[in-house]
Amino acid sequence: MRQPVLLGGIAGALMLSALLLWLITGQGVVALAFFGGVAALLGVAVALDRMRPSAERSELAPPDWSVTVAALERDGAAVAIADRANRLVCANATYESWFGNQSAPPGLPLDRKGLEALTRTAREAWRDGKSTARGIVSDDGTHAWNIWAERAGRGEDYLVWRFIAITEEDPTGEMAARITGQLGRLLSRAGIEAALVATDGMVSACAPGFAERATGDASATLAGQDFARLLRTDDQDHIFFAREGRRGSPQMLIHVPLGDPQSARAPGPDESASLMLLIDSTVGMGGSDASTQQATPQLESLLGALPLGLAVTDRDGRFLFANRAFRRAGGIEEGGLPQYPSDLVVREDKTALSDAVRRFGKGPSTSGDMAIRLRDMPDDPVSLGIAGVRGLGEVAVLLSLVDSTEENRLKRQVAQATKMQAVGQLAGGVAHDFNNVLTAVIGTCDLMLLRHTPGDSDYDDIQQIRANSNRAAALTRQLLAFSRQQTLRPEVLQLPDVISEVGMLLKRLLGEKIELSVHHDRDLGPVRADPQQLEQVIVNLVVNARDAMLAHGNSGKVSISTRRVTAHDVRKVASEILPEADYTVLVVQDTGGGIPPENLTKIFEPFFTTKELGKGTGLGLSTVYGIVKQSGGFIFADNIPAVGRPEGARFSIYFPVHHGEAPAAEKSKSVEPAAKWSGGGRILLVEDEDMVRAVAERALSRAGYTVTPCADGEEGLAAVANGGEFDLIVSDVVMPGMDGPAMARQVRKVKPRLPILFMSGYAEEQLRNEIDIEAMHFMPKPFSVQQISETVAGLLAKYAPK
Repeated sequence: MRQPVLLGGIAGALMLSALLLWLITGQGVVALAFFGGVAALLGVAVALDRMRPSAERSELAPPDWSVTVAALERDGAAVAIADRANRLVCANATYESWFGNQSAPPGLPLDRKGLEALTRTAREAWRDGKSTARGIVSDDGTHAWNIWAERAGRGEDYLVWRFIAITEEDPTGEMAARITGQLGRLLSRAGIEAALVATDGMVSACAPGFAERATGDASATLAGQDFARLLRTDDQDHIFFAREGRRGSPQMLIHVPLGDPQSARAPGPDESASLMLLIDSTVGMGGSDASTQQATPQLESLLGALPLGLAVTDRDGRFLFANRAFRRAGGIEEGGLPQYPSDLVVREDKTALSDAVRRFGKGPSTSGDMAIRLRDMPDDPVSLGIAGVRGLGEVAVLLSLVDSTEENRLKRQVAQATKMQAVGQLAGGVAHDFNNVLTAVIGTCDLMLLRHTPGDSDYDDIQQIRANSNRAAALTRQLLAFSRQQTLRPEVLQLPDVISEVGMLLKRLLGEKIELSVHHDRDLGPVRADPQQLEQVIVNLVVNARDAMLAHGNSGKVSISTRRVTAHDVRKVASEILPEADYTVLVVQDTGGGIPPENLTKIFEPFFTTKELGKGTGLGLSTVYGIVKQSGGFIFADNIPAVGRPEGARFSIYFPVHHGEAPAAEKSKSVEPAAKWSGGGRILLVEDEDMVRAVAERALSRAGYTVTPCADGEEGLAAVANGGEFDLIVSDVVMPGMDGPAMARQVRKVKPRLPILFMSGYAEEQLRNEIDIEAMHFMPKPFSVQQISETVAGLLAKYAPK
């Protein structure tokens, strides 16, 4: 009984081997021959066995797998069989030479990406019956394979693995390398998207343009995805990318089988990989040169009639047409349309713009915008609108550009005003701190001069230090004037009176070769301004005019005039800057050749000068600007027109006419002279700067006052709260912690009639607007010993009991 059973097992193994051979090779003839040959051998063996005595007959040996392996041998292909425990059952010699005989797939020497792909292939094959993995690379990068796995066996307990090496002669591998490289990019640029599809309909490789249109990402890997699912068709069998839908352009599909061209029989659609070409139906397949160089006449007429800046390009990004508004906005001269839009921008923006135009030209009909810098205006980015269009022949991209000249001008004006404000704040802060230093220097010089007499060896040196300190004080006043934080003493006055006061000085400044002409209108209205500051304005303008005329020759003429401008005149001008009111205008003009147009917007900037190095501080006109603005006026600069070139420059300053009497505050500013005050007094001195506090304390003590110095507002308030009796408080305004005004308000709650003298480097008018305290007086820094002594004496005389 044992022999028939054994023979039956052998026959079953024989049939299984034949079946596996047929599944692996796919050739029934080979499997049938194998089965017949082995069966014949088995029959001969059985016959010989029967001829021997039964005692000598031995048991049949187990099946010899080497016969199966020998049948699986194929050049350039490795075959292996693994069971469900992932153990290697058998493999051919090619497999052993590539991977050895110790490990079954997927445990092979591959890179990380390959191991993950092989593990996924095994899982899918056990689940679905078969799976593929393409382009799997060894860990050293020297070999690459396409791999197939298929479930087999009577109980489907085995996986048959086939490895086909990818070589340069392999048309599939070579084509995959080409379409993912330069060839694929060239095809995409021409409107042709390429993909390599395996026999199972899965994508093996694709061009970057195909991946971008299918997924929106040019770097996406589509290997293993169903090619058919990436496309869709409409009711009229038009093919579209599934991601784009009908928004995209219809495609024409061309199927190219990649079989062996030397084969006598053409490969069937399921017997070899295929190259799929998708051609955009909007791409022109022919036509005259003229049609490729210009848009349709109807489109040109439409774009030319629109006031917006519009232009169109083809798929390669070449200009086809641009209307007049686009040419003007892009700085294109008449008749000189460049070849590409990137020719209009700076070098740094060329690549980004050309890539964007091509991307919108070959993708779906979408739109967007990007910031570019035009070659003629590199400092002002503009917005360029880009839209992909379809169905208009060669026209693929619509560009829109707005003329932003006026917008850029307004932006520059806002930026200039912001910069002037920031510089003004900085100048005011620097001048305030510098005034503290100058107060200490000037005060120390005054105290030293009290101990030295003319003829003393140190007297001249101290005077020189004091003179230079006064020059520095004048410079800080210019900074404060520019920042509109200087102390003004406004009075109601007539402009002709101020001009006559400074007339002799102007003649000496101009010299004999430059003529000075003065003319005044009748019925000029009074203005409210500081006469000393107005004199400085006039002197600065005249000195600038003199320097301009001397630069163009040795002679010239300066004209100073005053004019009356009514509200009706302003209304007729319709100025956006000048409010409607009555004005008295001061005009200073010269014959010095005018101001260059590029400098007209810069002349009032601080430290801007066209003079030689070492001549001029650049603060003259900025000081004029600050004084005029702080006085409530307006200043304008322009050139006097003449034949050929400007005759000279003209500055017009508009001061509002003052209506009514002088304010009461101006009439009561005078204090009693120091000579009329001979008694002492108790002074509370509050100053956070040690050097200023020391000078003020010594000056007041020398004048006979009892001085209580304090370093900050808290200390000064404590001196009053602790019962201190004082006749006057002399305090700085800006101090750390509690400032001067806060301390004064707290003191007034205890001593409501105690007078206060504030000293500060900021403007008095600004402080009066911010500090609402009665009996408040002001002394600007820097001050001398004599000034602080006389001011304190005058206040004590004013508030002394009668």
